[in-house]
Amino acid sequence: MAFILQKIRQQAARLALAVALLTVLAACGSDLTVRPRETASNRFAAWSDAVPAYRLGTGDTVQVSYLFTPNLDEEALIAPDGTITLRIAGRLQAEGLTVEELNGAITEASAKWMRQPVTRVAVREARAARIYVGGQVGRAGAIPLDRRIGALEAVLLAGGFTDEARTSEVVLIRRSPDESPMLRTLNLQDFIQTGGADGTVPLAAGDILYVPRSGIAEVNLWIDQFINKVLPFQRSANFTYTVTRNGTGTGTVFP
Repeated sequence: MAFILQKIRQQAARLALAVALLTVLAACGSDLTVRPRETASNRFAAWSDAVPAYRLGTGDTVQVSYLFTPNLDEEALIAPDGTITLRIAGRLQAEGLTVEELNGAITEASAKWMRQPVTRVAVREARAARIYVGGQVGRAGAIPLDRRIGALEAVLLAGGFTDEARTSEVVLIRRSPDESPMLRTLNLQDFIQTGGADGTVPLAAGDILYVPRSGIAEVNLWIDQFINKVLPFQRSANFTYTVTRNGTGTGTVFP
């Protein structure tokens, strides 16, 4: 009997906690979300609109030209191990380098066989250039960056927004020139409605675009994870609870 009473008290305590948390949510009005922002400012560099230099990857093709000896010009494919092999410069690491860095490495390696070589490297095909879209989209994953793509276009290429997407606070993470992560949020809802500039922000290779859940979706998820799966009580067919907004008495009813 004591054990049964203890279980009843535990259930009552959990239910009281759930009611208290729902009351807090209701008191918050329409701001029911955890807004995306850095929790430690030193983890993110200050945002810069300057597009970082492209870093080569496996599958890319580069054109290597020698200014005074064009007969040595050749194309090279970056192999799966991240290297290229040239007739004069030999085998060199290319993956992760910028075009300028690779050009310097080729010039230095060619100088072993040539007097004052002048080289130029250009990207012919950037197959490794990708952006990554995740969160509340139809098909999360990598998207080839074979042309100029804006933020909204990237979402559409990823299958568009789901019904639970928070379109006003899409998170964009990018590497700064010194390889530190930068973070900003984009209001794509404003772009759709008024043509705001956020939707046309050009993406760079390696960018991560994350679409979080909407406020109501966050509440629904919390209710499912905490109340439905943790609290051990059965709801009758006519049992409902409501999260009110701004003290108006209107709100979202959860059956």
